[in-house]
Amino acid sequence: MTTQSQHWQTLWVNVNIATMTEGGNGYGEIKAGALAISDNKIVWLGKQSDLPDYDSDVVDVIDGQGKWLTPGLIDCHTHIIFGGNRANEFEMRLQGKSYQEIAEAGGGIVSTVKATRAASEDELFQSALTRLTALHQQGVTTVEVKSGYGLDVDTEIKMLKVAGRLAESLPVTVKRTFLGAHALPVEYKGNPDGYLDLVCEQMMPQIAEQSLADTVDVFCENIGFNLTQTERVFASAKKHGLAMKVHAEQLSDLGGTKLAAQYNALSSDHVEFLSEDGVKAMKAADMTAVLLPGAFYFLRETQLPPIAALREQGVPMAIATDANPGSSPICSLQLMLNMACTLFRLTPAEALAGVTCHGAKALGVSESKGQLAVGYDADIALWNISQPAELCYQFGVNPLMALYQNGKKAI
Repeated sequence: MTTQSQHWQTLWVNVNIATMTEGGNGYGEIKAGALAISDNKIVWLGKQSDLPDYDSDVVDVIDGQGKWLTPGLIDCHTHIIFGGNRANEFEMRLQGKSYQEIAEAGGGIVSTVKATRAASEDELFQSALTRLTALHQQGVTTVEVKSGYGLDVDTEIKMLKVAGRLAESLPVTVKRTFLGAHALPVEYKGNPDGYLDLVCEQMMPQIAEQSLADTVDVFCENIGFNLTQTERVFASAKKHGLAMKVHAEQLSDLGGTKLAAQYNALSSDHVEFLSEDGVKAMKAADMTAVLLPGAFYFLRETQLPPIAALREQGVPMAIATDANPGSSPICSLQLMLNMACTLFRLTPAEALAGVTCHGAKALGVSESKGQLAVGYDADIALWNISQPAELCYQFGVNPLMALYQNGKKAI
């Protein structure tokens, strides 16, 4: 027994490993591999033939049966906490109404706000737990959860507290994002600056003081907030020491991504209308582009994100469900893998990077999650597949065999 292995707690043998350390340029494959865990971290991985001696009476040895290990999946953009549903708007869209027309008629985000304000904390928790459980059972070990359906002090705080409860209820790492600048509530109609007074001077200080969020997000769009208003939120976030991201360039090219780059935001999300200048700004600021194929599909959009330009500039592309009641009522990251390939023409390696290493980068946790590498958190999924591309190829049949989060068996 070597000094290196004497503190190992768990050892996977007879596995193929997709380390996802190559950023979508490949899977970082280790065939016929092994992986050791100690104190919730990965402490060794490589070819099984290169394993040092270890004491099998002390180490818990798991036979991977020749299947594949990947990092636990990361869903880096969700809105899974909300009241009610918007199936009626789904019908309206099928009858020809646009997302913008529905929003302007009092539907959209505003209708969910009404239901979310009316719901108790327990009601919001129970409905969100159902959604998070669906994601978790498909291999998700880290998820971002946004507020943004309260649009008042009490409900925004209530949503972020629910997100904290979710983290205590399932073995999933929950990153919380304050999205108070999601839409204009009806009581501030025609007065966006007055509402931003509330966001920046009342909501944000309380949320920061109570450590209820890691990040601040803004919906910078024609039906959301303009550049000047968005910058005001960013300036407040910076003042309170919170990271930033932006919903931008989903419906038009307002320049929200370029503004976010000036504030060193983690990501810009949606980006269907992102310009070449915006892509270059993202690269210069080391931002991640979060692609949301579920919303693209559900809204029957036709404007594709600038995939070629993002590739050419080397901007990391993350993939997420955007799980929400209006434009992506989908709690399947496995389905997003397929959609990213079929709708956006990503390669399977790029798509899988989007829900592992690049998803981690979009959340600011790329030094500890999203890869299978020594020193990283032992968030690990075992899949009943013969090659990594199968995770993008098929959906509806869950190939997950086992899931570990922080070195402990979760499924």
